[in-house]
Amino acid sequence: MNPFDLTGKVALVTGGNGGIGLGMGKGLAQAGATVVVAGRNAEKNAAAVKALGPKASSVIADVTKEDECRAMVAEVVKRHGRLDILVNNAGMNVRKPPHELSMVEWHTVMNTNMTSAVMCCQAAYPEMKKAGGGKIINIGSMMSIFGAAFAPAYAASKGAIVQYTKVCASAWAKDNIQSNAVLPGWIDTDLTKRARTDVKGLHERVLDRTPAGRWGVPDDLSGIAVFLASPASDFVTGTAIPVDGGFAIAM
Repeated sequence: MNPFDLTGKVALVTGGNGGIGLGMGKGLAQAGATVVVAGRNAEKNAAAVKALGPKASSVIADVTKEDECRAMVAEVVKRHGRLDILVNNAGMNVRKPPHELSMVEWHTVMNTNMTSAVMCCQAAYPEMKKAGGGKIINIGSMMSIFGAAFAPAYAASKGAIVQYTKVCASAWAKDNIQSNAVLPGWIDTDLTKRARTDVKGLHERVLDRTPAGRWGVPDDLSGIAVFLASPASDFVTGTAIPVDGGFAIAM
């Protein structure tokens, strides 16, 4: 038996139409999973599905809305009869110091990054329990560990993701559901391209601090997605695993 084989498994990846979500989706698809990409942009969804292969599909959903989260999960189960893997990847940032962030901006970031994961987990739980188990992968960040003067709401939301991951791991272990978080470092995505424009000297500082000597790319997240979604990680739950080229350990 191949402990990394995902044949017959159904995965839902929120924000899976680009960046880290698409990188993870590629890993899951290559391991044999049927991948459903959730996003609000139909054109980007279609491009992602094409990249993921013939078993992939997409669903339009705004994961900041509870009814759409439940409808999204229901649609996946309607199409495929089950849901085995949930990747909570949808996210955004507003780069301002704490004293300049409006409450509207705070709630927008928290709802997109944190509350969406809560609602998706609540929608997915009964289906995973019914299937006899499941895998939840929540996307945190290096900001789950560090503070950043320019990312107050983002850092708070990603810190909360780690704690919520542990709560789900503890509560749902009896149902054979493993819940883990991934903490990406500086990955070359549309989100971080904007950061390099907004934060002077960021590119050079990242290269200087990262032992691997480079920015990550979305495909660097493929392997950890397969591990945490597969039987290989059946005794791994409640963890927060950095995928950052060593950024978190460097001086």
